[in-house]
Amino acid sequence: MTLRAGILGAAGYTGAELIRLIDQHPQLSLAYVAARENAGKSLGEMIPSTRGIQGLGDLVLQQFDEGDAQELAKKVDVVFAALPHAASARLGGALLDAGVQVVDLSADFRLRDLSVYEAWYGAHPRPELIAQAVYGLPELYRKELSGAQLIAGPGCYPTSVLLPLVPLFREGLVPIDQAVIVDSKTGTSGAGRKPLPSTNFSESGEGMRPYKIAGTHRHTPEMEQELSVAAGSEMRVLFTPQLAPMIRGILTTTYLRVTEDFDVTTCIEAARKHLGSNLITVLEGDHLPDTLHVRGSGRAQIAYAHDKRTSMLIGMCAIDNLARGASSQAIAAFNVSRAFDEDAGIPRLAQFP
Repeated sequence: MTLRAGILGAAGYTGAELIRLIDQHPQLSLAYVAARENAGKSLGEMIPSTRGIQGLGDLVLQQFDEGDAQELAKKVDVVFAALPHAASARLGGALLDAGVQVVDLSADFRLRDLSVYEAWYGAHPRPELIAQAVYGLPELYRKELSGAQLIAGPGCYPTSVLLPLVPLFREGLVPIDQAVIVDSKTGTSGAGRKPLPSTNFSESGEGMRPYKIAGTHRHTPEMEQELSVAAGSEMRVLFTPQLAPMIRGILTTTYLRVTEDFDVTTCIEAARKHLGSNLITVLEGDHLPDTLHVRGSGRAQIAYAHDKRTSMLIGMCAIDNLARGASSQAIAAFNVSRAFDEDAGIPRLAQFP
């Protein structure tokens, strides 16, 4: 069975990654691409890697509006919405109304509490759809994703935090009366394709800098929401994101207070129990996560260490922010919703070196 896929926001980095993954997916064909600012241009003009590929590079980017939903519903079975927040809910909501499955890669349906969403993002265009959305982290919501028509793709940073930590809270391995300390380093592609002074090579290639610190980054409430569900108690996160001089990847290091005699092998066992997946590697011994070792793949590397001197547990995770942190995770969640192989169309091996 081959399903017809569409992409809204196909000219951005996340859209480009979706194109690559859909093109190699055994049960998807790319039937529609849209990009508001670049409507009328061919895919080959905007995504150079598609040039010369018949049926792909010559696809023309369309301008999609809410009134086009019924007509588009005749041409596609699923749409991946790689749009800014609010626009994604408005346009994706129209497609959902028309009977199209929607995988949303924005923040519009990640937060279950409307008041929390409004506090961080402003007014929600389709608040009545929030309860319908399923959080698209397959390892944690596999059962709920089955048959889902509206999938909320997790944020890249939250993915790198939740994968190593949720198993620990589900198993009650760590105290819940503490804030979770999160330090994350990401590549410049996370800022999107539009050029910014802070992310061009001349101003980022030789430096590293924190940004949106002290509880001001919009991914914070998403982390707190999912960790609170896992812990069964309200959790708080101290999150410090940092821009690193690389294009792709996120390396997250988390810190939790435990006891001096804590057994770190229990973390490895919990991760394998709760994250059973072909797309997760739980490292042991001297092996530690490395963004280079997941670059371009849909995999995540996880590891744990215990510092007895300070009685702190260190949980680590490396992902590709555009793949596991966005597009390949969206494909994996879609696969689960349709009872396809979870890793169908998703590269297992990283681009190395």
